[in-house]
Parts: sequence; C-alpha cells; structure tokens
Amino acid sequence: MSEKPMNKTRRSSLKLMLGGLAAIPVVAQVRVAHADEPVSETDPMAVALKYVADATKADRADKAGVAGADQFCHNCMQVKADSGEWRGCNLFPGKLVNENGWCSAWVKKA
Repeated sequence: MSEKPMNKTRRSSLKLMLGGLAAIPVVAQVRVAHADEPVSETDPMAVALKYVADATKADRADKAGVAGADQFCHNCMQVKADSGEWRGCNLFPGKLVNENGWCSAWVKKA
C-alpha cells in the first residue's frame, strides 16, 4: 500500500459526490410535496376534456351502458387511487381530480 496522503482535490470531489447523493431523497420529497395539487378547471387540458370538479354541473351523456348521472371520477378507470376526495389521474399527471368530478374521457372502471 502507498503511504501517500489523499489528494485534496480528490477528497473534495468525494465529499461533494457523497453530499449530492445524500441530498437526492430530500429533493425528491420536496418535488413530490408540490406535485399533487388540484387541477384547475381553467387548465388547458381540463378545458379540452371538459373537466369539472362537480360532475352534477356537467352535461354527461350515457356511455358504455352507464347513465350520465352515474359517471364520476371515483368510478373512472383513469383515476389512480381508490379513496380520498382528491385523487391522481392518468390524464392530469402531477395533479389531482375531485372524486365527484367528471371529464369527457370518462371510462367505466373494471
């Protein structure tokens, strides 16, 4: 083995890399905390899909044998979670839809 002391530049680089690795989980948590906010009905994607947070205010037609009055985000296959007032949706990445909402992309959950 060598008796030479570690190069200061190498030591500084190693500290920087280890500090960066330690910071990754913290940065990821901050990003997740801000990612899940309710989708606005004025969001361009929401407007295009005619999303409303209160399905009773939407003009819902019967689809796939389901009456329009029975179509809600909570029984749509695009919604990710099985419970909660606000849930993730495949159509609005990083945003949440109201369980009692509706949009024109509604598809009956299997």
